[in-house]
Amino acid sequence: MTGIFRKISALLAAGWLVLMPSCGKKEPLPQPDLTRMKAICQLSVMDCYYHNVVKFRQEDASQFLWLTWDKYFWIEYDGVVTLGIDISQLDMDMDDKRVKITLPPAEVQKCRVNEETLTPDSFIVAKDSARITAEDERLAFERAQADMEAAAAGDRALLAQAQQRAQQLLEDYIRNFETLTGEHYEIVWEYLEDTVSEPAGEVSSEPAS
Repeated sequence: MTGIFRKISALLAAGWLVLMPSCGKKEPLPQPDLTRMKAICQLSVMDCYYHNVVKFRQEDASQFLWLTWDKYFWIEYDGVVTLGIDISQLDMDMDDKRVKITLPPAEVQKCRVNEETLTPDSFIVAKDSARITAEDERLAFERAQADMEAAAAGDRALLAQAQQRAQQLLEDYIRNFETLTGEHYEIVWEYLEDTVSEPAGEVSSEPAS
């Protein structure tokens, strides 16, 4: 978390550089920049950890004469789902000191296995199971990853938290301009459809007193 805020601070500091005088010439005051806002949102992603137990069963997978065996095994590991906003949909419009920010909803951006939790002890095969193949394990993992992604995509509380995190960092970015320039900005939020934290429409944001 500290690393993320260091990078965001570096982006804010870049805006401060334009305030420095050059050969005695007064430079124009900086303004919020959409490119930097997108960079901030790229850093605002949120990782969520899920404990996964993959169960695989295939009946009558192997046969000898009249005897049959099922395939039955399970894998236990932790998965990581990354939530964030699509920065291509992020937009900003400046009208004097009124900053209108169009904020898309949070979404699942990536699913992966936490490799540290995947050990030989994670694979458990039932005592009387037929032989398990690498293809069986691959199919089980694909199913588990799809289930984990679907669970995260349906968790509105987590998605709202991820969107609010991006919104707060963007607001902090604008408020830093107020500190640097002495100007006051009115922030107006416009939420795209399917947003997870606010109804569609505009919401004004004023700095805390």
